[in-house]
Amino acid sequence: MAIYKCFKCGKQVKEEYAKRKIRCPYCDSKILYKPRTISSKVKAI
Repeated sequence: MAIYKCFKCGKQVKEEYAKRKIRCPYCDSKILYKPRTISSKVKAI
């Protein structure tokens, strides 16, 4: 399940709501984005 964030207020918006409506349910902003996951680097020995 993907989590989207509102660019304006920063609150999390569930994927089900983002697919039905393209606006934030909290502040009515049109810009939603998926935050990137932080990847860790592993050094080879």
